[in-house]
Amino acid sequence: MNIHEYQAKEILGSFDIPVPRGRVALTADQVERAAKMMGGTCVVKAQIYAGGRGKAGGVQLVHHPEQAHEIAKELFGKRLVTPQTGPEGLKVRRILVEEAVGIAREFYLSITLDRSTSRYCLIASAEGGVDIEETAAKAPDKIFKLTIDPYTGLRPYQARKIALALGLTGSLSEDCVNLILNLYRCVLEKDCSLVEINPLVVTRAGWLLAMDAKINFDDNAIFRHWEYHDLMDYSQLDPLEISAGKFDLAYIKLTGNIGCMVNGAGLAMATLDVLKENGGEPANFLDVGGGATREKVAEAFKIILQDRDVQAVFVNIFGGIMRCDVIAQGIIEAASEVHCTLPIVVRMDGSQVEEGKKLLVESGLNVQCVDFLGDGAAAIVQMLAEARPENA
Repeated sequence: MNIHEYQAKEILGSFDIPVPRGRVALTADQVERAAKMMGGTCVVKAQIYAGGRGKAGGVQLVHHPEQAHEIAKELFGKRLVTPQTGPEGLKVRRILVEEAVGIAREFYLSITLDRSTSRYCLIASAEGGVDIEETAAKAPDKIFKLTIDPYTGLRPYQARKIALALGLTGSLSEDCVNLILNLYRCVLEKDCSLVEINPLVVTRAGWLLAMDAKINFDDNAIFRHWEYHDLMDYSQLDPLEISAGKFDLAYIKLTGNIGCMVNGAGLAMATLDVLKENGGEPANFLDVGGGATREKVAEAFKIILQDRDVQAVFVNIFGGIMRCDVIAQGIIEAASEVHCTLPIVVRMDGSQVEEGKKLLVESGLNVQCVDFLGDGAAAIVQMLAEARPENA
């Protein structure tokens, strides 16, 4: 789960991590008033669920409130396109107005989950700022990493080692140690999968400040934090992902044209890989879960068909807990309701598989049943090619 920068900074501030003064605005007039409160010279920052905003024109320094008003009018409603948004971009509906700060040095600091070790990893660099990805690629020796033992936690001497590696000494080093320890406390108490400060700066006045912040929460821990639902900006999410969430479906929109419905995250990822190997382009990741009902399967299928990019559907189901005939009934119900004529390939195995295949074959749908994943991926790619107008 993502949140906006201004929300992340409010959380960091509650853990005694220093952040610049700022106010969030929903209109250009509010931006102008906030700019006056900041003394005229300030930074106007578009709020979207993506990084790279500065290079896309979403972060601008202004010198008087009227200029802030004009920039805000241009930003509100604009779709910012960054490497993290995809070509469609994300629409700006909120703007953070922040005090301008004189910066002496910039650093990068984050704590994230390392999937390879199943532990949190602290990452820091003295080469912070907008080009940190380039630094990581071209000069990995400038990136410092520390894997945190979950039993002992992050110790002060380890935080001090990072502060010294960043070149901080004296009181700044001690301030950095406290900041790092507070950041780890934030990660644990808020069940974060990522907390990133980029850049962490030393101001010309000699203070440490978190100038930009990003926080992702672990979706599996949200049941412990019901307040997180109030933080979510649904305007930043794909409408299909919102619909899928209502039915407890794991759905992620992708850029291809083959809709995918699978049960089990591992099987879903394997399905996408095999589709790509056969020349197909998945339109989504959709995991209906191990014990889906006919109704849930039907809703999942309808969500796939609501995607205008989908030109064919591939279903890959292992009927362990869920029965294959129930899957078939859900597919038939949804396809009939929306009058689906798209090519469909279904690969099913497990409980009641023959009954499920029979129901599909007799349904009148443009469907083909196969026994193996590779055969199914090849079949849907072939059916899609044959269905294109140039092949008609």
